[in-house]
Amino acid sequence: MTTRALLLGGISALLLGGTMVGCAANGGGIASASDRNAALATKAAAGTAGQAQAALARNDGPIAIGYAERAVALMPQRADYRMLLGQSYLKGGRFASASHAFADALQLSPTNGRAALNLALSQIATGDWQSARHSLEANAAIIPAVDRGLALSLAGDTASGIAVLTEAARSPASNAKIRQNLALSFALAGRWQEARVVAAADMAPADVDARLEQWALFAQPAKASDQVASLLGVRAVADAGQPVALALNAPAPETPGVPEQALAAADPVIAPTEAAPVQIASVSGAGVSKIAFGPRQEVVQALPTMMLRPASGPIKVASAPVSSGRAMATAAYQVKAPATGNWYVQLGAFESAGVARDGWARAARRFAVLASYSPNGMTFKAKGEDVYRLSVGGFSKSAANAMCRQYHAKGGACFVRQGAGDVMAQWLRKPGMQMASR
Repeated sequence: MTTRALLLGGISALLLGGTMVGCAANGGGIASASDRNAALATKAAAGTAGQAQAALARNDGPIAIGYAERAVALMPQRADYRMLLGQSYLKGGRFASASHAFADALQLSPTNGRAALNLALSQIATGDWQSARHSLEANAAIIPAVDRGLALSLAGDTASGIAVLTEAARSPASNAKIRQNLALSFALAGRWQEARVVAAADMAPADVDARLEQWALFAQPAKASDQVASLLGVRAVADAGQPVALALNAPAPETPGVPEQALAAADPVIAPTEAAPVQIASVSGAGVSKIAFGPRQEVVQALPTMMLRPASGPIKVASAPVSSGRAMATAAYQVKAPATGNWYVQLGAFESAGVARDGWARAARRFAVLASYSPNGMTFKAKGEDVYRLSVGGFSKSAANAMCRQYHAKGGACFVRQGAGDVMAQWLRKPGMQMASR
């Protein structure tokens, strides 16, 4: 039986129990049954909340969700239980449900900055950037600048995020965490040189390169939830939303009855604790790199050329033959004679030329001017794995800067660099064509 079914069944039993006790009550001068049931409910809720906290400590999101939902069902006006429920939903990758839980917690406890921050993160993960930015702005006074700045950048407002973090970095209280969040925000904005300079303040040059490589891979999320899921170290799952019965304004009995067995079976009370403070400065080595927004991971945008050395020598690439009398298989990409100049606008770094081709199609839809240019690319090694860099160019420096600014204005991410072996994209080449890198 699903957690939702168990929860709804439990609520039905509580409603029935409350009605039966109420019928048995009399007007004698003894403690009322409703008082006793309220005490039982309080203890049972604390016990299930403790079990949810223990499941979170084991990184067992689904189990934590089940216990946290029961705690909220028993004590719906407890802000700390709603916070625990939101944290459990986050651990289980259920971002839509988490946004509801944190919104309820914030309504019950309007000064809870952690609830406001987690609400914004959940909204970012569901693709609701506008609501996330509103949450961050409305609660600016209760969310620490170091967290609010990065959250604004993740919500697409990198200019505001950089402004908040720059001010924090210039204050006497500046620390490595603030500087690293600022560096990440610069990277999210495609301002790689500044990202490198700020990141280098707290780490060795070799570590900076590794960090920026990780951010480069983070730059191309396939779904709205990818970045936040990566930050939290969880996997997003299909989410129908928080059960309706748990809504903050859902009708509930004034004195819910709790079976006697609940008191005997309840585990020892473990007071639920709030999530650990946000930490973001470090990235772990293997798998998904860890930073923190809780325990989280950092990452972002396309990697500038200066950080990676392209493989030298000619690149041989074969493509499918194009039948005569037809447009090239990639008719959407009309090949244009290259302009004079050695400056390029880099649009991203992808795991293969095929993925880069899809990225080019998305970029051209976002910024129609790109359709009149032919894409360029090249394969290079990053940590022993092939990465395909996508660009458009052959411009003067001023022309490349102008194009990148226009692309940024359309919501794209790019940066300008000099040529580094960029050649015609693989999917545009004729069979047997060999392109030598410059």
